[in-house]
Amino acid sequence: MKRSRFYITVGLMLSFVFLLSACGQGKRKDGRTDTPTSGTIKFASDESFSPIVEELVQNYQFRYPQAHLLPIYTDDNTGMKLLLDQKVNLFITSHAMTKGEDAILRGKGPIPEVFPIGYDGIAFIVNRSNPDSCITVDDVKKILQGKIAKWNQLNPKNNRGAIEVVFDNKASATLHYVVDSILGGKNIKSENIVAAKNSKSVVDYVNKTPNAIGVIGSNWLNDHRDTTNTTFKKDVTVASISKATVASPSNSWQPYQAYLLDGRYPFVRTIYALLADPHKALPYAFANYIANPIGQMIIFKAGLLPYRGNINIREVEVKNQ
Repeated sequence: MKRSRFYITVGLMLSFVFLLSACGQGKRKDGRTDTPTSGTIKFASDESFSPIVEELVQNYQFRYPQAHLLPIYTDDNTGMKLLLDQKVNLFITSHAMTKGEDAILRGKGPIPEVFPIGYDGIAFIVNRSNPDSCITVDDVKKILQGKIAKWNQLNPKNNRGAIEVVFDNKASATLHYVVDSILGGKNIKSENIVAAKNSKSVVDYVNKTPNAIGVIGSNWLNDHRDTTNTTFKKDVTVASISKATVASPSNSWQPYQAYLLDGRYPFVRTIYALLADPHKALPYAFANYIANPIGQMIIFKAGLLPYRGNINIREVEVKNQ
């Protein structure tokens, strides 16, 4: 009888230990309780990608109702700092992680991962009344370098005065792309630079300012009422860019998916999901969702170019009857 009581007592004690152990695994040191399909997490995204990020979040939450994704839309510098400080475990932006950033995160524990998820174009937008909507790559560089400061330097008949160059903010991924990829690392020297609060403000500013030229991610401009993704919003004119010496309608291209894919549009950037999730839970699962077929199809339907996918371009000849 005593021996039976002993075994019962030992069994209860072991069960209690296993129960405590299981509870301990559910409560992580950092306080996170999320799983790949449930819980609440914050993540960061450069504000210029907010339209496509919103679509991806809504679709993921529809598929997994117990998952709650709270995006922090900010600039490129702030988003990267949030990731490095492990205030968030996922950051969506347009630069791959540097060796230094990778080393900082590894020093804190998580092994960083970089998922390329898509491409968008850096678009240049002008007021609808502006007749100069075809410009060359060289023109763009000279405007940003301050070598072309007035519209009549592009076209003697254009009397709109000084060119105002409008960005979303001073530390955005869009601005970093212009400096790094268009100007080869050199600073912008245009005398009339306007820093709007966000991408929507760029569109609004150009819509109201005849002499402005705005620099913005193309995912802000797609008219989602057009399911073919061949229409931009009517508030402003999206400039056609030419690699030739002189721009004309026949050799200039807008940032549509097909022209991002075949290289005719010159200003294309890669969108990345930068991940540092030690638990491989909700941030990791969401990043994988974006990088895999369902997320890639959402990116495609939104008018951007997915990183993965078999996309074929067919030319159709339209005959006049």
